[in-house]
Amino acid sequence: MGVRGEKKHLKRIHAPKHWNLGKMGGVWAPKPSAGPHKKRECLPVSIILRDKLKYALTGKECVQICMERCVKVDGKVLTDYNYPA
Repeated sequence: MGVRGEKKHLKRIHAPKHWNLGKMGGVWAPKPSAGPHKKRECLPVSIILRDKLKYALTGKECVQICMERCVKVDGKVLTDYNYPA
């Protein structure tokens, strides 16, 4: 059985350069889910929380912040930590 559809994972090496992820920071990067912006031009909410705003140290903490419904984008509460903002 072959794989159908789009890939579910994204490695850091193949992430867009404007995300400014280091090569040695791990293997995986958060893959943006479907949304209003193109995948190559967006920035996932988890990267904004972790790297830009320094609210979280890890991806797991980003998930916890989103699930506590503390994040609003355009006046709407977000629980999707890979939302393409």
